[in-house]
Amino acid sequence: MLAMSSRRSQILDIAADLFASRGFHGVSVAELGNACGISGPALYKHFASKDAMLAEMLVSISETLLEEGTARSAAAADARGAVEALVEWHIEFALGHRALIVVQDRDWSSLPPEARERVRLLQRAYVDVWATRLAELHRDLPVDRARAMAHAAFGLLNSTPHSGLIPDPQLHDLLREMALGSLLPA
Repeated sequence: MLAMSSRRSQILDIAADLFASRGFHGVSVAELGNACGISGPALYKHFASKDAMLAEMLVSISETLLEEGTARSAAAADARGAVEALVEWHIEFALGHRALIVVQDRDWSSLPPEARERVRLLQRAYVDVWATRLAELHRDLPVDRARAMAHAAFGLLNSTPHSGLIPDPQLHDLLREMALGSLLPA
């Protein structure tokens, strides 16, 4: 997690692991505090509520995905390089944040409405970064098809919490090969 105190970040990382393993509603504030080495009520010095913790967790990672994806796309020399950079970035994210992928997928409905809308807006913008570059790469590709391609790639890359049957370096290479094989022109 970026742009927050290291203690808040540490608490969010621990919470992500707990939420991923037991679900947002399966973890009490007391258990969160215990896992962080503090009392449950002491968590309220850092977060207003468990809901606020989930919201910050998922909004923050969505902001990071968009910011880094936008930067890597902009730094690329051409559309192909941008797609390659976006794939690389998303693989790094997916391998490094398996718990967040599980939490996002399973506990989405537990997000407070304002946070859910913020995450949706950030995710749409992230998809548009990908779709813009895919449309450039595949001339005459309709934007809706480019968005569908981006979502399909995310499905593959975000499978890492469930597909870690080989060591991460090998999984990284496999995901890269498969994603680029489906996204780049033949």
